[in-house]
Amino acid sequence: MDYLKYDLCSGEWFYDTAERVKQAYHAMGQALRATGRPILFSLCEYGRFDVADWGRSVGGHVWRTTGDITDDYKTMADIGFERNPRFPHHGPGGWNDPDMLEVGNGGMTRDEYRAHMALWAMQAAPLIMGHDLRRMTDDTRRLLAMPAVIAIDQDRLGEQGRRIRRAEGIELWRKRLSDGSVAVAIFNRTTLAQRARLLPEDSGLAGPVRVRDLFEDRVLAGGEVAPTVAPHGVVLLRVEPVTAR
Repeated sequence: MDYLKYDLCSGEWFYDTAERVKQAYHAMGQALRATGRPILFSLCEYGRFDVADWGRSVGGHVWRTTGDITDDYKTMADIGFERNPRFPHHGPGGWNDPDMLEVGNGGMTRDEYRAHMALWAMQAAPLIMGHDLRRMTDDTRRLLAMPAVIAIDQDRLGEQGRRIRRAEGIELWRKRLSDGSVAVAIFNRTTLAQRARLLPEDSGLAGPVRVRDLFEDRVLAGGEVAPTVAPHGVVLLRVEPVTAR
């Protein structure tokens, strides 16, 4: 066994205090350590009792921060934009988990699934597929397996990206990466296509930069960028400093 999800699963009626919940997860954490082999321990108690504050202390490696996700934009956006970002204490050895990916289940548009994937990647969330693999389409496979997007999620710095500004339905998120680059995601939370502007200072990098659109796999002009963002969509960028030769 490599991964154990220990799920409260409607047990709130009994595990109704922080002490009871912590004791249950601590006991399982000890049992897993006693096996003598590495097993990823996932705590699933829906973010109750500030789990991010104590998840590591009971042996946890990831912990759910919200209730269950469903395959619709409203729920995904509420979890990804509002609930998961409230939890601190995130990084190597302990990760906030906003629940599995719904990519491929059919309840959202292509652009909404891109936003879902980008939002999880920007927050260094576990990327756990939650659809029927026997019915996976080529489009779903391509989105889930994009190396450049997975690299943002799995970057070894382990930073959880954060919103740096929002206005008129456009949100801009930034995440520092271990090689000195920065991931920037421009989300459109409205139902109409919008032109958004990435300013040179948004990346937090000084000097000349190279900007790559990861979903479209193309290099944009450095500095100021003004892409059109699809309804409920995203433009995911990797901004790299350009060093003089």
